[in-house]
Amino acid sequence: MVARRLMFQGTGSDVGKSLIVAGLARAYRKRGLSVMPFKPQNMSNNAAVTVDGGEIGRAQALQARAAGVAPSAHMNPVLLKPQSEIGAQVVVQGRVIGTAKAQDYQSWKPKLRDAVLESFATLAAQADLVLVEGAGSPAEINLRANDIANMGFARAADCPVVLVGDIDRGGVIAQIAGTKLVLDPDDAALVRGFIVNKFRGDASLFAAGMKAIEQYSGWPALGLVPYFADAVLLPAEDTVPHQRFVLHDQQRPLKIVTPILPHIANFDDLDPLAAEPHVELVMIRHGAPLPADADLIILPGSKATRTDMTALVAEGWDIDIKAHVRRGKSVLGLCGGFQLLGRRIADPDGIEGEPGETPGLGLLDVETSLGGEKTLTAIEGRSSISDAPFKGYEMHVGRTSGPDCGRPMHWLAGGRQEGARSADGLVAGTYVHGLFSDDRQRRAWLESLGAGSDLAYEVQVERTLDALAAHLESCLDLDRLLSLAK
Repeated sequence: MVARRLMFQGTGSDVGKSLIVAGLARAYRKRGLSVMPFKPQNMSNNAAVTVDGGEIGRAQALQARAAGVAPSAHMNPVLLKPQSEIGAQVVVQGRVIGTAKAQDYQSWKPKLRDAVLESFATLAAQADLVLVEGAGSPAEINLRANDIANMGFARAADCPVVLVGDIDRGGVIAQIAGTKLVLDPDDAALVRGFIVNKFRGDASLFAAGMKAIEQYSGWPALGLVPYFADAVLLPAEDTVPHQRFVLHDQQRPLKIVTPILPHIANFDDLDPLAAEPHVELVMIRHGAPLPADADLIILPGSKATRTDMTALVAEGWDIDIKAHVRRGKSVLGLCGGFQLLGRRIADPDGIEGEPGETPGLGLLDVETSLGGEKTLTAIEGRSSISDAPFKGYEMHVGRTSGPDCGRPMHWLAGGRQEGARSADGLVAGTYVHGLFSDDRQRRAWLESLGAGSDLAYEVQVERTLDALAAHLESCLDLDRLLSLAK
């Protein structure tokens, strides 16, 4: 079997490529096709563990779910996880191979092309259709040499391209026409048409706009996609959704607060809490204090724990967190957030930056040493606090140990202890991601804080994917798109 392939590139980042691929994967699956998602190169600190023990971007895991297939490391063969303003950890086919500065990474690309094409061929041999997602924009022609994310891949894989523009940002006519203007003619020849995404209002008012784009670009219009408001109910790819900053019109019984650290990672752990009707999830940006009326503070994952600890102190959030505990309120640390709660974070080998160590918050009597093999595994167990069961995954570098680990948060399958709790029970930390996606575990946490829950989160995600597929069916000609796939 050799699959058809169709690539969706964007006029920029965050134009909605990930959601369009996810929605089309679900729609074509409903038509009986075997579909595989693929993104040659991704940059994100939101990652998921695959069944083959690797890691890929969270968006590709969601797309795999939409397609009804298990996530594989081949779906995102190159994953860049930023650790500083100029450097990132490089993950190839699910495994960390090193850290590269942005300038140095350009010379890595030719060596990575073989892995990208190998992964693509692996998926193409298993499916009827491979839906490929680009990264950033092909208009970034300064990165065109040795490109593996957009037109470089499309040319190497002989893959037709659909260009996606975002009208919500404004200037979509220039977005698409300008992309055509700067593309190499051979690259531009791969584009089969364009989609304008995130339209609000009366579609007839933009009919002239669609014709203008056709005139200036020479590419046919393939559809105008209305704004899909329920996108916020699906895990975000690599940016904290703006909607998370918006306070609800009516006060909700339970307030959960999370500081947004500079290298925040796997913040989709919080999505199920944001979906709860009784929970007000407030994510605090740079320059604002943590609210004193929070019921629970959650410290999220981090891709550069020591750097984020320094930032946390600079913001004064350490003072807010300790005052919160003195008021008898709870704090939970997830993965990197767990490490922040301890007395010390040591990085003797420079895994996340310069070698050294940084004092933690000291709210848990534990210490963390970064190093060793990265833990990537699905896990299940029970809470030592509520006895509620859960399923989740671990994704971290380093080991945490100390007296408070003698009071574990969880008992894992096989009897292994996991996590730590303070003697007074107010502070807890765990390496488990996906904890709140499990309705049983989330309900137990909310009940302990005085709120209930009747949300079936995974059911909601499935319904939202179905709704997204129906949304795209209503405004795109799926038969025409399939005919464009080579």
